[in-house]
Amino acid sequence: MSLSPVDLLRLTCLSLSGNILRSSLTTVGVFMGVAAVSATLQVGNISREVIAKQLAEREAPQLVIRMWGEVNSKLEDMEFLRQRLQGVQAISAANWFGFNDGKVIFQGEEAETYPTAVSQDYLLTSGLRLMAGRFFSPNDFADYRPVVVIDEVLATQLFKGGIEPVGQRIYADRRPYIVVGVIESKQVRSGKPTGEMLVSMSVYKSLTGSQIIHSIWVRPRNLRDIKEMEVQTKKVLKQRFPNADIYVWNNVRTILEQQETLELASRGLLAVGVISLLVGGVGIANITIAAVTERTPEIGLRRAIGATQRDIMLQFILEAVILSLVGGIVAIVTVHGLTVVVADVFKLPYKFDSNTAALALGAALAVGVGAGFLPALRASQLDPVKALRAG
Repeated sequence: MSLSPVDLLRLTCLSLSGNILRSSLTTVGVFMGVAAVSATLQVGNISREVIAKQLAEREAPQLVIRMWGEVNSKLEDMEFLRQRLQGVQAISAANWFGFNDGKVIFQGEEAETYPTAVSQDYLLTSGLRLMAGRFFSPNDFADYRPVVVIDEVLATQLFKGGIEPVGQRIYADRRPYIVVGVIESKQVRSGKPTGEMLVSMSVYKSLTGSQIIHSIWVRPRNLRDIKEMEVQTKKVLKQRFPNADIYVWNNVRTILEQQETLELASRGLLAVGVISLLVGGVGIANITIAAVTERTPEIGLRRAIGATQRDIMLQFILEAVILSLVGGIVAIVTVHGLTVVVADVFKLPYKFDSNTAALALGAALAVGVGAGFLPALRASQLDPVKALRAG
């Protein structure tokens, strides 16, 4: 007669409680393995949050290209790169230039800034959001209109008392400009945002008489492609300008280095976790084999009074699974507690992820089933008569 699930569970728990020390030691390997796997997943989650936060605090990932030597960059070179590079989301040009006194004035309020001349796709390349008004239109470029776009920092410095910046006239180097838009302020190159004022590249040309562009910015579609695009850009430009000094770098180099370090640490922890789980699985398998040997007479007696092969097999598999789950649950709770402490000390973003816990418990469950299957199968196939005689 087959046992009910409740009776099977009760019998399994009684068998495990008969030797608490052995059962506890058996769970150690699983505990270490699940702890390492859980820690790996937590490191991965935290690192993604940290990197996402760092990326959100600065402009979009992009390459910055400058050329010196016998050539100077022009807008034609930007278009050349747009056609030759693969995986480009946006590309734009930028020139930094200064006023005589470096000041922008609005009704007696002054702020220091160095304007940047930009091309049409600057917003797409930088990833900055438009907070009010509009960006430069094609007509602004074509008609050399004296309009500017400022960032939130400069708007706060110039416009006091709730004055709306859009539509206001400001003065820079004694020339009037109309503010047509306000963009968000983010870390551009280094340090905190200091206030940005953008003019169209055509206005820059009318002020300076120069068609040279100081830098080209390229934004890749995917962050993971930025290093490959950096190599590709240098190669393409070197073919076009063999005698030029070409400098290409990305604005997320330190973030990528952090990401690589965290990924390396995660892979190390994962390797430790897999090895520990395998060791734990071997330990459970050995303990289950020993239990089958010790309880051979009990198996014979249970078979003689009506227990099926399925009952015997399920009992031993269930014992292995319970040992694995106990080790896994303790490991998850321990890692969670330690992660909370570490995240609090180092001010890291962390929240408990049920999917991570379920994945770690799934690993423990797989180890339990895998380790207990063959010994349980062997126990279920014992001949009842021979098993009774073994006692």
